[in-house]
Amino acid sequence: MHRANWGVAWLLLCLSFAANIVDDAVNDFIEYYNPTVLTLYGHFSWFPRIDLSFREWLIGFVMADALLLFLTPWAFRSSRFLRPLAYVFSTLMLLKGCGTILATVRGHTVGSVHFTGMAPGTYSSPLLLAGSAYLLRRLRSSASFSGSHWPGTEDCH
Repeated sequence: MHRANWGVAWLLLCLSFAANIVDDAVNDFIEYYNPTVLTLYGHFSWFPRIDLSFREWLIGFVMADALLLFLTPWAFRSSRFLRPLAYVFSTLMLLKGCGTILATVRGHTVGSVHFTGMAPGTYSSPLLLAGSAYLLRRLRSSASFSGSHWPGTEDCH
């Protein structure tokens, strides 16, 4: 495998995201999401109020992951246009994994929304954390490598 390639890391994070979607769906994510959003909106008027049905949520997240999987060939080519999205994707998944684990430890999202057992997505959160860290590591190592081969990127070392 080419040293600058971060395609495997991208693919693994996309698959981890898919596992997290299933984990959330099986463990009633939406039953905790909507009350959390309503509570936050009630306390902070600037907070976006996005109520979702299970179907809307599932279709949206499956389509988002399908789009990310569709971009996998460009990740294997270490595409420059995909690099900023890869940083955003890995950072969001890292935050999602950490947030889910934190919610499980605390036992609730907000004061009025408590979990019976673990928060939805807890079982797959370690996959998100590992996948995110791996993609961030591959992106960083490929940035220093890519500068020596592409004109105009000498400042990437």
